[in-house]
Amino acid sequence: MRVDMPHELQLPQAKELARSWTMKSLKAYLLIASRQLMDPNFRKSVVLLIQHTDEGALGVVLNRPTSKTVDEVWKELGDSPCLSHQPVCLGGPVAGPLIALHTNQFFAELEVLPGLFFAASKKNLDDLVLHDDDPLRVFIGHAGWGPGQLENEIEAGAWLLAPATSEDIFYDGTDLWEQATQRAGRLTLVSMLGIKHVPDDPSMN
Repeated sequence: MRVDMPHELQLPQAKELARSWTMKSLKAYLLIASRQLMDPNFRKSVVLLIQHTDEGALGVVLNRPTSKTVDEVWKELGDSPCLSHQPVCLGGPVAGPLIALHTNQFFAELEVLPGLFFAASKKNLDDLVLHDDDPLRVFIGHAGWGPGQLENEIEAGAWLLAPATSEDIFYDGTDLWEQATQRAGRLTLVSMLGIKHVPDDPSMN
């Protein structure tokens, strides 16, 4: 992925802050595209990192709903029943099987954060789409990074970071990127200045 960064993002303190974030696994963090990230696959995107190890990272874009619903896509995959009419999201530019994020631990292959689970197996997906009243997000495609690639992009200033919450994953509004950008900005201020308490609305400070 090409990232064009202005020189002002290469300040020593910005690099040091990026290194402090990337010393640990960023699983269950949000990657929030910076304003300088112009790659059309990720412009103004919010990505949930599902895995992040020395071997690379995998995530899904949360704010790219498509015009297709889960039941419409399901009809193309087979004859098994589906009761979900939620929009399918474009999870990223890397092709792969359908991916689901949900809250039912019985149909999970991985727990991403407390109470939020990942599923990609057909058996688990078959069961999940029969429960339309449970929180569910289904994704076509995903985002992937090789060893060290994501760390380099973060250090270059392509991404802002913030811990994810279940509310982020199931948010139905159109301003997730704006909200996440503001949250990441507050966290950056806390990290760089050592501030212990920053109000959600800086005007209240």
